[in-house]
Amino acid sequence: MPVPITIENVTKNFGANQVLKGISAQIAAGELFFLLGPSGCGKTTLLRAVAGLNEPDGGRILAGERDVTHLPPHKRDMGMVFQSYALWPHMTLRENVAFGLEMRGVKKAEAEPRVRKALEMVKLADRADSKPNELSGGQQQRVALARALVIEPQCLLLDEPLSNLDAKLRIEMRTEIRRICKEAGLTAIYVTHDQKEALSIADRVAILDQGRLLQVGTPQEVYIRPNSRFVAQFIGETTFVEGTVKARGKGRIVVETATGDWEAETETPWTEGRTVWLSIRPEAVRLHTDRQEGANLFTGQLHATVYLGEVAQHAVALAGGVILKALEMRPRVVARDDERAEVRLWINPGDVQVLGE
Repeated sequence: MPVPITIENVTKNFGANQVLKGISAQIAAGELFFLLGPSGCGKTTLLRAVAGLNEPDGGRILAGERDVTHLPPHKRDMGMVFQSYALWPHMTLRENVAFGLEMRGVKKAEAEPRVRKALEMVKLADRADSKPNELSGGQQQRVALARALVIEPQCLLLDEPLSNLDAKLRIEMRTEIRRICKEAGLTAIYVTHDQKEALSIADRVAILDQGRLLQVGTPQEVYIRPNSRFVAQFIGETTFVEGTVKARGKGRIVVETATGDWEAETETPWTEGRTVWLSIRPEAVRLHTDRQEGANLFTGQLHATVYLGEVAQHAVALAGGVILKALEMRPRVVARDDERAEVRLWINPGDVQVLGE
């Protein structure tokens, strides 16, 4: 049965370097929970603490009601999938998957149906007698998943499991991992630095930086409503425009900037005179607008363009030296013909995120 995982004020030091600085998180039973952040932020250290491979220096970790903080890995009922497949090359897939059960003393009569079920879940039952070197990288990663699933863990831990695959396989395996976790009803904690990976399959995402947890939310929440400039620029692309709160009304403020006045919808009670940063996603910019009046209408000059067929990525120079990133779906003309052209654009106030320091 899947269990909730509770992380309470966990700290971890390596010598004088404090890698985890009091991290707390509540992961629901059956949830696919992502730890996302740049290299060195502490996400793998935290995962290894949950697995029992790193013992925390402070705080505690609960699996359901059970305190597992100081238990060895084999007593935690958790399965782990690493970056490397770590398959035995001389064993068949069936033997690789059964290995963990043998180490736990499970009898062959009980192990065989469990191995078969695990291979069926990853759609490799028909290759049970193959050797790892006969499989593609994606298939080998599925075997590694089956090996973790066969022990029927309460929680599945995945440490950047797709990083060794090519781009096409990574996209295919994203869907497969979510399907497998949901079909098995597993609680899963997944470490990655790939934002697209997290946004595409997570139930919730935790953003870490320098050993601290900055924000937890659904993929939509952290993307549309980041709580800091770090989160906004780490999750996708954005342009920051610095300004000062000029006026405020019910659910909306006016911000004075070098590019002109902007309006933004916000429930935060920003005070007049406060310095803020506006975060504008490229897809929020409406190029070639026909609007003649209203807030957030600007004229700029195309500064650079990357044409990608179905989309064009533009950099638009506005007043005050601001370069605004803009995404144009089904671009009207080939990008090189538009260089230095003047464009009129509009941003809906509801798409402007206001961030403080």
